Amino acid sequence: MFKKILLPLDLNEETVCKRALPVALDMAKNYEAQLHIVAVVPSFGKALVGGYFGKEFEAKALERTRQALEELLDAELPEEGMDVQGHVAHGTIYEEIINAADKLACDLIVLSSHRPELKDYLLGPNAARVVRHAKQSVMVVREET
Repeated sequence: MFKKILLPLDLNEETVCKRALPVALDMAKNYEAQLHIVAVVPSFGKALVGGYFGKEFEAKALERTRQALEELLDAELPEEGMDVQGHVAHGTIYEEIINAADKLACDLIVLSSHRPELKDYLLGPNAARVVRHAKQSVMVVREET
């Protein structure tokens, strides 16, 4: 049913990674699908904010994220021959998730969602935007209560 699955991960949220990764791996295994794991380094938004960081800060942040993703994949992926690829993106989180899903021709996005605050209603803001705007099917793995 699914041929390519995208799993966006926030590498700073270890419990979220540990919860969503096994779900995506299981789905990829059951469907014999390719799994793409993307980590998004958020942009600063306005130039005013970015002006407080050195020019090399962005490149260092992207490199640290690449290293952290590689370490996670080395530690958590099964030894068997699954097709798993890691990617690092930079920009607005929900836009980069949707762009990656489109660019990689994914047909399913497996998202993790933190426990929402009342103002978020059912999903965090990035997860909600992905659910609303993605062309692909989206599965949300909720935080345990």
